[in-house]
Order: sequence, then C-alpha cells, then structure tokens
Amino acid sequence: MRVAVSWSGGKESCLACYKAISDGFEVSYLLNFISNEGRCMSHDLDSKLMAAQSQAIGIPIVQWKTAWNTYEREFKSAMRRMKKMGVKGVVFGDVHEIPGHEGWVDRVCNELDIDPIKPLWGHDPMQVLSNFIDEGFEATIIMVKADILTEEWLGSKVDKRFVNDLMKLGGGVDLCGELGEYHTYVTDGPIFKRRIKILECDKMLKNGYWHLEIKRYEIAMKKEVI
Repeated sequence: MRVAVSWSGGKESCLACYKAISDGFEVSYLLNFISNEGRCMSHDLDSKLMAAQSQAIGIPIVQWKTAWNTYEREFKSAMRRMKKMGVKGVVFGDVHEIPGHEGWVDRVCNELDIDPIKPLWGHDPMQVLSNFIDEGFEATIIMVKADILTEEWLGSKVDKRFVNDLMKLGGGVDLCGELGEYHTYVTDGPIFKRRIKILECDKMLKNGYWHLEIKRYEIAMKKEVI
C-alpha cells in the first residue's frame, strides 16, 4: 500500500516511518504542516530542517501551510491531495491518546476514507524509547517545557543516559514527551541515507518553552562502520 507519513521530524514519526517500511508499506511522502512563517507546527523548527531530513532520507516531503485554528481543515485538504497522488494510508507516530484530541486520527481518517496506520500505538513509552535507541536512531532535544525541564536539557542526545535522567524525575513526565514535556529532531538512523550534522545553535525562551534554534547544519556522509 502506498502511504504518507505525518511528519514532525521527531523520534516517533521517524520510528513509525521505519516500522511502516519494515511492515512492507510503500512510504512515498513525508507530510509536514508548517505555519505561514515557515515554522514546523509541532516543534516550531525552521521548515528547512524538515526538508533537510527529507533530503537525507531520500523520501520527498510535502510541506503544507496551516494555522492551529484551521489545522483539521488543512489536514483534510492535504490528504485529499495525497489521495490523488495515489496515497491510501497515513502513518502516525501516536503512542497513546492525548487529552483533548481523543479519537481525532481515527475520526478524520474515517471521514476521508483513508487508512490510519499507527505502528507505535499502545506501546509502553519505555519500549518506544528503547526501540528508537536500539535501532540506531540519533536525535537531539530541541525544545523543553520550561516549568518541567531546564535549558540544560537542550542539545542532549536521546540515548540510555537521557532515559535514565528522565526516569529520575518520577512519574510527572511522559517518557516519550507525549504531553509536550520535550521535543526532538532526528539527525540519523536506519532510514537515513545521509546524516545531518548540527553545527551552530542558540538557546532561547519563548512562550513557556526553551528552544534550541539550529542556525547552521550540513548534510553529511554516513559514518563508516568498521
């Protein structure tokens, strides 16, 4: 089946994409929603960074402009365009229901007559994180909720040490950051043909979140395994 991936550039969308490919789906497009200012809706990153991932992975990206108050309408418009391009399903990185959005994915896909594919759905967050790390993905923390995590978390790598540090915070933090505690940007992994190197970045506080603003990056060759 030809499918698109609902793409945020973070760890869950990348892992879901990888699992969909492993399950035999033909991932033809990455679908990324951006603001009129050219920022990724989900993580507020420059949309050029999502395009860089597309280039490094080798799957075309479709970047669709929207605003939060028109998101559902624009999502449906984008999916109708995708259907005309032969797409029959959409891959989502959702792990569990998020308060206020219960059933949204299934309802909207049902209205569009398109298959929702949720490879991570119902999995334990620890299992999702461990799977992401064990499969060889690399990701950087690029956004944290300021009243939960400090700016020192920005730039951290998603690895076993990071998971251990999260667990020390207790049950108040979703390990996958599903409630907005933190967000990630994936730079390498098994679906990447090349990798992204972050060269320069700044930290800033905006709307209650610490942000890692990536100023310079490059798409580089993969590290050789000896």
